[in-house]
Amino acid sequence: MKSANELLELLDLKSIDSVHFEGVSKTIGSPHVFGGQVLAQSVNAAYRTITNKRVLHSLHAYFLEAGDLNIPIVFNVNEVRDGGSFSTRRVLASQNGKAIFILAASFHKEEEGYDHQIQMNTNLKQPEELLSWTEMLSRYGSVLPKITKHFLEIERPIEFKPVEVINPLKQENLPPYSNIWFKLKNPLKKADLATKQQILTYISDYNILAAALLPHASKAHFGNTQMASLDHSMWFFRDFDFDDWMLYSIETPNASGARGFAKGNVFSRDGKLIACVAQEGLMRPIIKKTE
Repeated sequence: MKSANELLELLDLKSIDSVHFEGVSKTIGSPHVFGGQVLAQSVNAAYRTITNKRVLHSLHAYFLEAGDLNIPIVFNVNEVRDGGSFSTRRVLASQNGKAIFILAASFHKEEEGYDHQIQMNTNLKQPEELLSWTEMLSRYGSVLPKITKHFLEIERPIEFKPVEVINPLKQENLPPYSNIWFKLKNPLKKADLATKQQILTYISDYNILAAALLPHASKAHFGNTQMASLDHSMWFFRDFDFDDWMLYSIETPNASGARGFAKGNVFSRDGKLIACVAQEGLMRPIIKKTE
């Protein structure tokens, strides 16, 4: 999968009936279904039951089981409530009758109100000054650890440019934050807000949990740590476009009890706050058994 159109095809579910939908999976390098995929597909399912032009403003989800890449996912939407201003939907995703994921989503009618936001850090390097994942693979592929190289070799419809470049060969603890510019590799023509939100939901599961490893990078890495998303929350604030680079600014306030927590803000390049994300994930050190 290497284009925005292929991503849209992945997220556009097959309709079984008015509240049941079916989707397939594409790998991003993991042996299991990518969390961002089932998140975005669930948003697609929920949106398919919204007929009053309301817009997604928040979602809260739990990953229950690892998804099988080779089995279709069935999404069942429960139309919980349609109130005067808000509509609530619950989506249950399952494979072979077994629940793997659950999402609650709230949709809001368009209203006018007060407006404020935090400011984006403007002292960061701009995308034109940075290497993308693709360029890193081309330049440093011969010396990268095998697991890192394999991950970067997967074709994606999104280009990522990290501001803080991590040297995987240099083991040292790092500050508890990361900033990543991202952009669709191909233009997205005339997409409505619902479609853009689904794509942003897909992207939001990239990079966020990895930030929780940074303060422990002297000893922890993907090769010796079992990591998996446990939950995911997201709040959408403003309309946006994918015409230019966007910034995912992530910080990790805590890791404890084999779990890591991270939260992020998504900004347009001109500093408009588009969305906020929060996630907790399993971050379990793998202890090798001794004979």
